[in-house]
Amino acid sequence: MKELLPLNENVLLDITEDSAEQKTASGIIIPDSAKEKQKHAKVVAIGNVENPQIKIGDTVYYKEFSGNETKLDGKKYLIIAYADLLAKVVETEKI
Repeated sequence: MKELLPLNENVLLDITEDSAEQKTASGIIIPDSAKEKQKHAKVVAIGNVENPQIKIGDTVYYKEFSGNETKLDGKKYLIIAYADLLAKVVETEKI
């Protein structure tokens, strides 16, 4: 089994998209070329980052044009600098 491990201060994100086709409210199918690129993903691995504020399994938002995309075993990944992460999704209690 192969595994990607980010080096230095990089983070590995799983950006594999849902393969279900998307439609507009009126039923028009949206082609892949017209879809907006997602800007959030799940953390798969963390490189050598001192005191990271994220952990494996977190969902994070990242800068739009950053990182390097790659594929391994049919999945798409993004290797991105830790500094290019913008926010993480956290659960809060309803008031």
